[in-house]
Amino acid sequence: MSNRFTVVVPATTANLGPGFDCIGAALTLYNRFEFSPLAATEQPSFTIEVKGLEAERVKTDDSNLAYQAFAHLYQHIGQPVPAVHISIDLGIPLARGLGSSATAIVGGLVGANAFAGSPLSPEAIMQLAIDLEGHPDNVVPALRGGCCLAATNQDETWTICDVHWHQTIVPIVAIPNFELSTAEARRVLPPHYSRPDTIFNVAHLGLLLRGLETGRSDWLRTALQDRMHQPYRQTLIPGYEAVESAALKAGAYGLVISGAGPTLLALADTAHAEAIQAAVKDAWTSQGVGVQVEVLQLDEAGAVETNGWV
Repeated sequence: MSNRFTVVVPATTANLGPGFDCIGAALTLYNRFEFSPLAATEQPSFTIEVKGLEAERVKTDDSNLAYQAFAHLYQHIGQPVPAVHISIDLGIPLARGLGSSATAIVGGLVGANAFAGSPLSPEAIMQLAIDLEGHPDNVVPALRGGCCLAATNQDETWTICDVHWHQTIVPIVAIPNFELSTAEARRVLPPHYSRPDTIFNVAHLGLLLRGLETGRSDWLRTALQDRMHQPYRQTLIPGYEAVESAALKAGAYGLVISGAGPTLLALADTAHAEAIQAAVKDAWTSQGVGVQVEVLQLDEAGAVETNGWV
């Protein structure tokens, strides 16, 4: 096999306030995965090279998530896993709530499918990605791009709904210099929710969908409120209240936890984006936390595969 393939996968932000475990959006930060063949006689049967952000922390043995996803697709189609070299270029911080693991799963699956001659449809790849990740809110937008809502059917299959994102809405991410594991963020959640809190979130998720579609600031300011995960996870993020206050004063519609955190996501219009970026950085820095704040856009393309290097 002489072909080489590159897959570029966007970062994702999940939950968006009340959309706990069911809504996610792709953002304009990227990881890149390049797949090239090794001779079948070469040993070992795979090699992995990692560069970019925190590259030294990524494992290069068979526990590497991109390689596991690559091998999983071949096992799924009943073919032997080919000898492959994987080069990974990281542009998304690890363990910060921006879907870095989802990019590895999607990159590995899309790369393997291209390597195998594209035997699987995008829908089949999506189902494999959900199975590997365990939930859809990061892997689906990473694969498809845009903003997506996922719902289960009675037969445990998934229905995916594209959510229109108004062009005036700007995502601003504040990425702190500390990590928060998903497991820890799950542990602080209550085992049960009251009826009032459940109704609150159902109503606010409906309003969020309309706010994202229309860009109406008054709807978004209300819609981004949540009672299912943010009140509990905020306690794990030092300086959260100061950052939220600064973002709102600078003109943000709201501030939410991106995924399991600790990255925080503000939504705003273009006119206020730079002021929010500066205010959030100053607020978190004043709390003794180093932070990178980026004004991004919604990524509409999702995972993009090309034949050769890009």
